[in-house]
Amino acid sequence: MSDTDSFIEEVTEEVRRDRLFAWVKRYGWIVICVVLLTVGAAAFYEYRKAQSTAQAQAFGDNVLAALDSNAAEERALALAGIETGADGSASVLGLLRAKELFEAGNIADAKAALQQVSDDSTAPLVYRQVATFKLLALQTDDLSVEERSAGYQALIGGNPQLGVLAEEQLALLDIEQGKTKEAIAALNSIVQDAEATAGLKRRATQLIIALGGELTDVLVE
Repeated sequence: MSDTDSFIEEVTEEVRRDRLFAWVKRYGWIVICVVLLTVGAAAFYEYRKAQSTAQAQAFGDNVLAALDSNAAEERALALAGIETGADGSASVLGLLRAKELFEAGNIADAKAALQQVSDDSTAPLVYRQVATFKLLALQTDDLSVEERSAGYQALIGGNPQLGVLAEEQLALLDIEQGKTKEAIAALNSIVQDAEATAGLKRRATQLIIALGGELTDVLVE
């Protein structure tokens, strides 16, 4: 390589270096900000994740401690004193408290606890539906057959497992109204439903037999 070529290469390299320094001087702060934001976001995510995990563990520990009492009334009282967050824990707590209130014989407060979960638009849908299902079971004397039927119908089409339980309750309402053929058809549908548990299918089969029907019976208009 000649001296001229070497000189030109050195000059070119120097120009490149000057351009790089100029670019860094002009835009380097953007790169630094992006790096800082990325690192900060990752750190904040890990902090929130650790915080959520700690809150969930604390909530679980508090619930277990509240349920450690032998008396249902004391368990319900202890559950009422647990703090909850915005992660659905309030709904879980409400369902647990309603169960303990029911076992303690405090039906009115159990209904109120379930109603609160059912009406909470911020609660996960599945919790609201479970609360509604349990509430309907306690409202036999408060609602007409038509009102209870409409309530159970509204639960079908959401959670599959809860939907098939609602279908069982609708079949029982048919029996209550003397609609034997309709009840047998509904029960046969449950027996054939893949979402139905073995216990539910067994109950449906026993009811079909008790009603004088057969597992192949279908509703004929």
